[in-house]
Amino acid sequence: MSEDKLNKNDYSPKLEITRRGFLSLIGLGFLGVIGSLVLQGFSAVRSIIPNVLYEPPKKFKVGPPSRFSEGATFLPERLFIINNNNEFHAISAICTHLGCTVNLAQYSPPKTYISRRTGKTVDETFEFHCPCHGSKYRENGNVYAGPAPLPLPWYELSLAPDGQIVVNTDKIVDHNFRLKL
Repeated sequence: MSEDKLNKNDYSPKLEITRRGFLSLIGLGFLGVIGSLVLQGFSAVRSIIPNVLYEPPKKFKVGPPSRFSEGATFLPERLFIINNNNEFHAISAICTHLGCTVNLAQYSPPKTYISRRTGKTVDETFEFHCPCHGSKYRENGNVYAGPAPLPLPWYELSLAPDGQIVVNTDKIVDHNFRLKL
């Protein structure tokens, strides 16, 4: 065999690392380590800062009394404002079973029933129905059918100095509460 043939078969590329190339690789590795430390530091600082969930205010104005006609008015805050001869009260529209929004069912002529508690005949012009699981609430928010365990809560109403009605959903009031104007 000639030497030329041996050299061709033994040919393997040599990886030569120059001094400059070696220092460049060390520099890139150092930058990678610094970058990962910066990311970890940012993650650590970010974990200290809590995520804030902004909730809508519990006390808010819903408008002047003239905005609410006789009967029940639904508001996007998931409540009903009831106007009965300028006596106002607010009832939650959130079903006490699983939190669905209840619908208003109006009756004309009024629906008549005998109260189990008082034994008196009561006329209702509307009631609330939960579309999710069929709970039914009387005009005053008391449950009479379905799986709902509690009546619809009533919220405190007041009048702001500018003449608007203020609802405070933090304060649940008795069913005898009325804002009289």
